[in-house]
Amino acid sequence: MKIDFRMEGGFAFLPALSRPFVLDTTQLSPQQAQQVESYVREAHFFDQPTQPGTVAKGAADYRTYTLTVEDGPQVHSIQLTDPIADANLQRLVSHLRLMAHPSP
Repeated sequence: MKIDFRMEGGFAFLPALSRPFVLDTTQLSPQQAQQVESYVREAHFFDQPTQPGTVAKGAADYRTYTLTVEDGPQVHSIQLTDPIADANLQRLVSHLRLMAHPSP
């Protein structure tokens, strides 16, 4: 499974932190790969609309996340804006954020 994760915007937008993060689960340990893939399945990622939910008023300062997941022949992209209402999508985004920008 390949995941392209992009994060943009926010109150204090920092271009260095918004570089695309590409994850290939075949390059991870089996445990890490299983965890990421389970988050994608639990979020029913391939069944999600391209832009789930509505954008709240004043959303100009919110972060926007674009995720594209490729799993074999399936490819799907969605765009999310904080706050993410779906708990499973939020967990997936949070996990990808940690992987993209691990703390020292």
